[in-house]
Amino acid sequence: MKKLFIIGAGGFGREVHAWARQHPDCGVRWELAGFLDDNPAALKDSGDFAPLAPLSGHRPSADSLYLNGLALPELKHKLLPPLVAAGAEFLTFVHPTAKVGERVKLGRGVVLCPGAIVTADATLGDFVVLNLRATVGHDAVVGAYTTANAHCDITGFVTVGEGVFMGSRASIIPGRKVGDGAKLGAGAVVFTHVPAGVTVFGNPARPL
Repeated sequence: MKKLFIIGAGGFGREVHAWARQHPDCGVRWELAGFLDDNPAALKDSGDFAPLAPLSGHRPSADSLYLNGLALPELKHKLLPPLVAAGAEFLTFVHPTAKVGERVKLGRGVVLCPGAIVTADATLGDFVVLNLRATVGHDAVVGAYTTANAHCDITGFVTVGEGVFMGSRASIIPGRKVGDGAKLGAGAVVFTHVPAGVTVFGNPARPL
């Protein structure tokens, strides 16, 4: 049985720990081995949490699996590619209550949290995170390292670039494009294309 390490022991990493424990593969195909994080104070004092070890200097092995526990795109982009280059095998994680439709493509290390939905003919790049009850509609494309937080709505034919951060309940209406590295504030409703690197807030969403 392989050992599963969670990358990042912050708030999202601890949530992912709970979701992993609820997965039917836990204790069958893999067992939780702990967190990898360079902050020794990242974990709260609780016996429920697995051990914490430094990420720096960690070397992947053939009997190990890895699960992304990072929400911020910039941290994912910084910390995960070196592990991949070193041979780490990342789990594409779909919580038992998440729903995935037909002809959906999920990249390496994608995390679908409880209640997340990907409908049909959508593509999610490597290390995309869909948090609680976030949705991706038909024919949408979501770029690598993007995070859609709780209750976000990426509708049909939307294109989201790489490394985009969507605050809770942000929505993008059909057919719109969001450029690489953009940030959508909580509750933002995107009616027009969002250029790369731009932060938008409000309904309708406007640049900060």
